[in-house]
Amino acid sequence: MPLLIPPYYLSLADPDDPKCPIRQQCVPNIAESREVAGDLCDPLGEIRHEVAPMLIRRYPDRALLLATTTCAVHCRFCVRSRLVGKSDGYSSLSVLEPAFRWLENNPEVREVLVSGGDPLVASTQRISSLLSRIRAIDSIEVIRIGTRVPAVLPMRIDDDLVQMLCKHHPIWLMTHFNHPKELTTQSRVALRKLADAGIPVMNHTVLLKGINDNADTLESLFRGLIRERARPYYLLHPDVVTGTGHLRPKLASSIAVYSKLMGKLSGLAIPRLMLDTPGGKGKVQIGPNSIVSMNPGSTELLTYRGETVTVLDP
Repeated sequence: MPLLIPPYYLSLADPDDPKCPIRQQCVPNIAESREVAGDLCDPLGEIRHEVAPMLIRRYPDRALLLATTTCAVHCRFCVRSRLVGKSDGYSSLSVLEPAFRWLENNPEVREVLVSGGDPLVASTQRISSLLSRIRAIDSIEVIRIGTRVPAVLPMRIDDDLVQMLCKHHPIWLMTHFNHPKELTTQSRVALRKLADAGIPVMNHTVLLKGINDNADTLESLFRGLIRERARPYYLLHPDVVTGTGHLRPKLASSIAVYSKLMGKLSGLAIPRLMLDTPGGKGKVQIGPNSIVSMNPGSTELLTYRGETVTVLDP
């Protein structure tokens, strides 16, 4: 995957520290050339689940529209490294028309996640035209936009963009902050603009080895997001993308880090720990096992304090 880092995001990186959490996310590493067991080019089986050009359906009631293959930054752990940066990236409405027609003919799909790439790197007018076309499909109730822009290019969240998004409500914005260093003054302003405009902001964090795989870092990040009214939504164990083994913690390590957050943060600030299963079979919630045993009429549970409590059925 080609190198692409906007000057703003690069300014957050420490040029003297190879282990800088910003630098590790965006600067190529020789370890990317190594494959490990289980690596996949298309770990989520998106090619197999494509129902129309650039439209992927893995769940009964929602679909993913890849509106662009261009991003503001090329994250080295990108799940779509097979696509990102490989073309000029912007799909015209005419190119996407087969996807729109498929949605019109399949009204059981009620929600569309517009992603890519990053849809918000396009011009405001281009985004507006895309959202208008989706809104013209009666069966689509909710539009979600997946974007890293508030974290890596926050000045893109300007008044014109926010006002345009408000015209297409209900819009939900799915952001992607991975480390507290990304919560700068500029990023906080961007998040506040979205929240003040009534746009719900949910955050995905990828748990990355040597970058944010410790409870103190995640606690700081999640507290910072909540202060700006961005809800920590998913904490994702990394996808098995070819060449990202050096950034993937062991699954047991992810669960151990997550378990340390329990009791330290309110439920509002704790995301769900998720793993998107290889082959596109869907997300699975993982985490510390709170059920010690289940017997007829009673269940033993383990609290975050390490205490065992018995709950009786009526």
